[in-house]
Amino acid sequence: MNNPNKALWEKGDFTRIAASMRESGEAFVKTLGITKGLKVLDLGCGDGTTALPEARLGADVLGVDIASNLVEAANKRAKEAGLANCKFQEGDASNLQGLKDNSFDLVVSMFGAMFAPKPFDVAKEMVRVTRSGGRIVMGNWIPGDPTLVAQILKISASYSPPPPEGFISPVTWGIEGNVIERFGGAGVPKERISCVKDSYVFNYPHPPKELVDAFRKYYGPTMNAFDAAEKNGRAADLQRELEVLFNSQNKGPGKDVTSIPATFLRVTVTR
Repeated sequence: MNNPNKALWEKGDFTRIAASMRESGEAFVKTLGITKGLKVLDLGCGDGTTALPEARLGADVLGVDIASNLVEAANKRAKEAGLANCKFQEGDASNLQGLKDNSFDLVVSMFGAMFAPKPFDVAKEMVRVTRSGGRIVMGNWIPGDPTLVAQILKISASYSPPPPEGFISPVTWGIEGNVIERFGGAGVPKERISCVKDSYVFNYPHPPKELVDAFRKYYGPTMNAFDAAEKNGRAADLQRELEVLFNSQNKGPGKDVTSIPATFLRVTVTR
């Protein structure tokens, strides 16, 4: 699979970050109108933060992710939960080879497909595998947004070497005009695309500094930023900048608990 994201997402252990995303993942899934027997593709599924709640509501779920370690973790979670209607496999959002046309009622991608290269190919593949009358729902971080994840990515980029030529930033999926253009290229008219801002909360039963440490140890983009910062003697600066960010945005009831809301663009496409 010629996708640089494979190394990025297998480098860390995103399950450690995903633990802080479970509650909002479940709340998001409850808004999707899932019914028993609905065929769902969860794309860029990680270890199943939204896929498992979808299956609990009765959907037949296939989760696809670029990272083999996350696919393994997701299959383990589904097995432990006794969810025979939920399975996971490795795959690339920009080339869903092996998945048939018009085979899903609902395609969901929360902060997943946005990171795949070739965004026009990603849009075409999502549209291709969705049946006529079905839906695609994406959650995408917004460039320059003042809330948590957009700022983590922005800060991380400022400590990292410049991206390779032709690189398209994942957060460009958080711009409505880009979303309309990309799905338009896949044959979806503008009136069938809805974009609204929504909020996702990271809940962590420890102080913000410990969540920063989790991102430093386990979140691919932040890990790469620290690798680069250490070579330049700037790791302490990056640590400090992230701690200020996490502490300033923490809405938890006390200093020992972390609850940080982050704004994202919720995209709904009707096929």
